Amino acid sequence: MTAIRTRRRPRIFTLALVTGSVLAGTAVVSPAHAVPAGDVRINEVVTTGSVEDSVELYNKGPATIDISGWVLKDDKDGSKYTIAAGTELAAGAFRAFDVHDDFGLGADDTARLYLPDGKTLVDSFSWRKHSAPSWSRCPDGTGAFKAAEVTLGAANGCGGSGSTPTAWPGGGAVQNADAADVFGEDLSGLHQDGDVMWAAQNSGKLWRLIRDASGGWTPDTGRGWASGKTLRFPGGSGRPDSEGVTVTGGGAAAGVFVASERNGDASGTSRLSVLKYGVSGTGSTLTAAKEWNLTSDLPSVGSNLGFEGITWVPDAYLTGAAFKDASTGAAYAPARYGAHSGGVFFTGVEGTGMIHGYVLEDSGAFTRVASFSSGMSGVMELQWEPRAARLWAVCDDTCKGQHRTLQVTPNGTFTTTAVYNRPAGMPNYNNEGFTLAGADECTAGSKPVYWSDDSNDDGHALRKGGITC
Repeated sequence: MTAIRTRRRPRIFTLALVTGSVLAGTAVVSPAHAVPAGDVRINEVVTTGSVEDSVELYNKGPATIDISGWVLKDDKDGSKYTIAAGTELAAGAFRAFDVHDDFGLGADDTARLYLPDGKTLVDSFSWRKHSAPSWSRCPDGTGAFKAAEVTLGAANGCGGSGSTPTAWPGGGAVQNADAADVFGEDLSGLHQDGDVMWAAQNSGKLWRLIRDASGGWTPDTGRGWASGKTLRFPGGSGRPDSEGVTVTGGGAAAGVFVASERNGDASGTSRLSVLKYGVSGTGSTLTAAKEWNLTSDLPSVGSNLGFEGITWVPDAYLTGAAFKDASTGAAYAPARYGAHSGGVFFTGVEGTGMIHGYVLEDSGAFTRVASFSSGMSGVMELQWEPRAARLWAVCDDTCKGQHRTLQVTPNGTFTTTAVYNRPAGMPNYNNEGFTLAGADECTAGSKPVYWSDDSNDDGHALRKGGITC
């Protein structure tokens, strides 16, 4: 069994402190009836099913509050979600609960919060149409509800900095970056590592691409890579539904890491895994050297709505930015963990739009150190851009090709810093992969970026554009 450091609580999406650390000795208000009136508020509601059906609570008061046993209901008294024992809500904290297993939130419905007696109403919110995509209090905890981006577990996107889409930060032109009919459909995650591009295909295949004479990419024909290599789980079984790919600071020599959402041989069952592959051999099949199966540590999603993107962020950036470790509530300290990659792996979930950060230890243990919303209904790709020190989150045609950048802000959490529309010259393709060239490729203030089109529109799966360095 894989060792898990973090304490898990059922169906809790995420926790993000936004008003600074909770000081030792901060009072916990208990019992529940002693809670100051109005300190815990329903702060965000999502009804569309894109993140299942979720209700976020916010503590606008000065003290940590024990909300064990509190009850969430819709407009029917028979609907009931009971918050797990041991659940606390710190001052200034947000916590979102996925209630879809207990009741659904309809287009004309109400979310209600009760004390543990199930009769004392704390707060409620009613609406007359589905969220688009979120009903959010603006400002947090005190304002009226309005339509806004999904930000479960974090401050609401109320039209402030970083929430309004702007034009693509580069030229609008986009061109094909592969020859016709090379990959077919289902090309997904991308990662450029210098003169090599790694590409994950949903059918359980990994490609090693090299540059071609036209400035695009073509399959490497050496060492068995000409048709891509078949991926297997540890032991040689199964067929990973490979959606995302990345490498660490050690490059491919230290392993290529693939995010998979299920075993293609058991496609109806979710299996949210990160797999490590050695890629130096010549065979046509790659068997994972290690698997971190994270399924039990995360809210359940549909088997085809799981991990889509993965990227690696170095410890040096995270410690320098005073990144907060959600598992401890304190500043991230890599030395707290055993031998690991020297960074944190961030995974994006299609069905929830959430991003989760994990320390994956060499021993097979793992710790979730972050969970935060991308602000989009789904995440299809994640990329870390070292020179700009920013995390890219990308959605497909579901979000009209929206791209977001996030950085660690003074509160210690990743927060959206910009929202970009897709380039003007690119149709609304089903882009599931995105990667950026390194700073060494900057020419006249611009560098290449690439997308992979899962639908292989017009016989092409790779496209190239540009971005301001």
